[in-house]
Amino acid sequence: MLKAITGPALALTLVVLLPGCARKEPPADAATATPTPSAGAQVAVPHPTPAASPGAEIDLSGIARAEGGKTIAELFAEKDALAGTNVTVRGKVVKTNAMIMDRNWLHMRDGSGAEGTNDLTVTTSAELPPIGNTIVVTGKLALDKEFGMGYQYPVIIEDAEVTVE
Repeated sequence: MLKAITGPALALTLVVLLPGCARKEPPADAATATPTPSAGAQVAVPHPTPAASPGAEIDLSGIARAEGGKTIAELFAEKDALAGTNVTVRGKVVKTNAMIMDRNWLHMRDGSGAEGTNDLTVTTSAELPPIGNTIVVTGKLALDKEFGMGYQYPVIIEDAEVTVE
């Protein structure tokens, strides 16, 4: 009985604690289409887009590239070449989520990149720094990570070391 509840409980935890992270959005025409489910079928409700981007009010000016590191925009631009390698990046914490799937999660930005390539998700076992702090992160760059429930990350740094400056 406990095993049957564990999966749904974990999924519910993700839905409650990670809204707006990297949820796949439905195609633009899906929002206007009227679903026609078969008898007894459940209709999936699209995940809402956050009203404001995480960290929109945090000043990202003047963030220098980490020594020997990359900007967030460069990580997205060079992701295929950097996949599976350790990378270093400096930025500011714009969002945190503690102990989901046995790891801490944070989003960081450095002022580089356009919407969709300006927010980097990081997992770590380190203590989460406060939002707004400048950090340097070093960890393995992974591509197209799927965590279920529609949470997919085209670029993510996993098992990172996090240094607060």
